[in-house]
Amino acid sequence: MKKVLLGAMLGAVVSAGVLNVEAVAAPPAGLVDLTAAAESSVNSVVYIKVVSGGKTQTVTSSDPFEDFFGDFFGFGFGGRGNGRGQQRQIQTPKRQSAGSGVIISKDGYIVTNNHVVKDADEITVKLNDNREFNGRIIGLDETTDLALIKVDAKDLPAIVVGNSDDLKLGQWVLAVGNPFNLTSTVTAGIVSAKARRLGANDIESFIQTDAAINAGNSGGALVNEKGELVGINAMLYSQTGSYSGYGFAIPTAIVNKVVADLKEFGVVQRALLGVSGTDVTNYIDSEKEKGKEVDLGTTTGVYVDSTVEGSAASEAGLQKGDVVTMIGNKTVTKMSELQEALSQHRPGDKVTIQYIRNKKTHNASATLRNAQGNTTILEQVDIDDFGVQLVSLSEKDKTNYGLNYGLMVNNIKKGKLMDAGVTKGMVILVVNDQKMVAPEDWEEAVKNANKSNDRTLWIRAVTSSGRKVSFVIELDESK
Repeated sequence: MKKVLLGAMLGAVVSAGVLNVEAVAAPPAGLVDLTAAAESSVNSVVYIKVVSGGKTQTVTSSDPFEDFFGDFFGFGFGGRGNGRGQQRQIQTPKRQSAGSGVIISKDGYIVTNNHVVKDADEITVKLNDNREFNGRIIGLDETTDLALIKVDAKDLPAIVVGNSDDLKLGQWVLAVGNPFNLTSTVTAGIVSAKARRLGANDIESFIQTDAAINAGNSGGALVNEKGELVGINAMLYSQTGSYSGYGFAIPTAIVNKVVADLKEFGVVQRALLGVSGTDVTNYIDSEKEKGKEVDLGTTTGVYVDSTVEGSAASEAGLQKGDVVTMIGNKTVTKMSELQEALSQHRPGDKVTIQYIRNKKTHNASATLRNAQGNTTILEQVDIDDFGVQLVSLSEKDKTNYGLNYGLMVNNIKKGKLMDAGVTKGMVILVVNDQKMVAPEDWEEAVKNANKSNDRTLWIRAVTSSGRKVSFVIELDESK
């Protein structure tokens, strides 16, 4: 830096000792001007304040003395014992948190992170011009950590959405948000990596940047030098909780699809290929550690270890040992790129799969399916009526819970079910003696209960720990 300044100073002086104004005014060659990008994007990024908590919760307390003797003699004192304990209600304190969001349409749609608003009872959105609006949740997606909220307003400064696929390593980007409650903060950096995988995170296709991202930046904008949105800032990599070199953003290639699904269906339509495997490089390295030499005919792509019966991969004829190199028109060099390519499709979409087998390239067509193994569009049960979002159990959930059917409580907020004690992660098994397999079963049970004389829902469920519970919901005051 000192050498550059010295050269500029020497170039600004002529022999007569007169300052050369043109030499001083001329910017260094190759300098990227980010001022226009900052000015155009900062007004599209909002400050989101969330209030959560203050709920009444039912907890179980027990007396160790009575539990011991109740278990010892085979009966409980006062109806307790056997570990059942007493149930009582407590009031949890309210909590406040904050984050960022990006205005994506003039009529008030704002995208942010799921973890920013998922527990919100109240959402306040503050614009860069200090106007404030109440926000409401349109849809949440825990898998991609994205959320769509809405404010009632018109002619808002919506950001221009760019294509994250066009980003190049080393390209300049800006992170715009509200770190540490410092509103309208802009930091600059470059794209350090694409399709970055972080442990077991479900997205596994982050844009990595060295633009400073800190607490409060979550949900903010990552923009290119044109001021176009290319990602939603989601997390930082740090052992201290503060910025220490790298931040990560969800690419717009994923954001666009999630937002469209949340708008139309209230839940993301997730398409699956039905393979388990790893990056080819990881497979080759693991085989080398065993003393084996591997020649797959390629050093990039996704090595197929197994396929799910009845899946798109099975339909395409994929087998153990194949290497997937392309989905549709998207080149696949690693698992994170495969997942990003699939995230842009819905169940029912037909795609061409390119793969290598015995060092030869093959192409096959298949229809992508959802987690239930079919092409049915998932629809969200009306969350405003009962405060709950229900989805069918995936095959993974069925294995984890040891169940063949049920509806997962994917999201819950203030409503009759929460008041009764239903919590996120529970699996509803039976409602009024009707098994719950699909969200339509819930809707049918509610309709039938509304037509009955007692207008009551008797719900049997199981918690994430495997404990069986039941609830009774009176429909008299529901919509």
